[in-house]
Amino acid sequence: MSQAEPAVLFAALGDATRLGLLARLADGGASSIARLADGLPLSRQAVAKHLDVLQGAGLIHRRRQGRETQVALRPEALDSARAWLDQVGAQWDERLACLRALVEGDG
Repeated sequence: MSQAEPAVLFAALGDATRLGLLARLADGGASSIARLADGLPLSRQAVAKHLDVLQGAGLIHRRRQGRETQVALRPEALDSARAWLDQVGAQWDERLACLRALVEGDG
């Protein structure tokens, strides 16, 4: 993951509506925009705009099926986010271990 990609990915994940849409897709199946918008206080057009952001971040993909567009989660994008967070977490763990050694007089 390049440096720009995590920023785009986490910006897309930083919105409650988009997180809700991803949660609706988390079962692994595809869903229509109409079904995703069902029960939300948003128009289908507003949902489609949120889906544009998610697609731009690589979190979903769309496929035309007849008259509808089917939307599905791309779990590998979430795996990339997790890997990036794990890498940053490991760096912090290393820094904290160095600080502990310094404070405790071992370093």
